[in-house]
Amino acid sequence: MLLAFVAYNAYNRCMQYTIRNVPDTLDEALRRAAREQGKSLNEVAIEALARGAGVTGECGRQRDLSDIAGTWRKDPAFDEARAAQDTVDEGMWR
Repeated sequence: MLLAFVAYNAYNRCMQYTIRNVPDTLDEALRRAAREQGKSLNEVAIEALARGAGVTGECGRQRDLSDIAGTWRKDPAFDEARAAQDTVDEGMWR
């Protein structure tokens, strides 16, 4: 139960919005900008809202689950052990 609460809290640290009736021209412009910048539509829309509201930056809080799920670190010993699993045993495929 505590884990679920922590996950919920980590995800909802910024306000969630649903925006309806986006005009076609605005939708096309946002999608084009997202493609050109290699960003998600959500990122581009938030940046446009921030510029329009005269604010910059993000909510300043962590938006991932790394505090409960961990993060990937380089570990040569682990990589070496895992590499053995990447080889195919030809004898098993006859």
